[in-house]
Amino acid sequence: MGNLVLPVAIVVFVIGLFAAGVMAVIYNRLVRGRLLVREGFSGIDVQLKRRHDLIPNLVSTVQGYADFEKETLQKVTALRSQAVSGQSIDERETAENQLTQALKSLLMIAEAYPNLKADAQFLDLQKRLADIENYLEKARRYYNGTVREYNTAVQSFPSNIVAGLFRFPNEPFFQLEEAAERQAPQVIIKGGHQDEA
Repeated sequence: MGNLVLPVAIVVFVIGLFAAGVMAVIYNRLVRGRLLVREGFSGIDVQLKRRHDLIPNLVSTVQGYADFEKETLQKVTALRSQAVSGQSIDERETAENQLTQALKSLLMIAEAYPNLKADAQFLDLQKRLADIENYLEKARRYYNGTVREYNTAVQSFPSNIVAGLFRFPNEPFFQLEEAAERQAPQVIIKGGHQDEA
């Protein structure tokens, strides 16, 4: 009996050591996933900041046309403030969706003003906005990919046990509500000048 206790203790110790090693590997994988998610959102944040910084210039340029719809400009300005002050990802997603719609309305209304459409500064701002939207889409895809990988690890066995023990929550995706909203404003060259499609 005494001879059996030592081998059983060794087996229990080895199994415990193996389980601790597996938990450490899973924990580290979850930490890495969480850091990649944060890095991914920081990429979105950079593009959103670029867009927020561009909006006052766009509004200022458009305001130069006296008969332009002031209500639209006020709405864009107010939504920009909401988007900047959003705290959670869900709040920011909602505010950014509304801001995207307001910017599209602004650009559509601008189509009715030939002098505005021909303004070099307006065309430059419009092109820069389209570029930012393209970069934002890439950053959003990267972020959502990291969220998908991380959430899969959080929900899959056996990593879900470690995630539950150490309180690794699921992370939200950052997405636009409608497929039409996912398209960036496009600038098309027609007959020597640029128009928004």
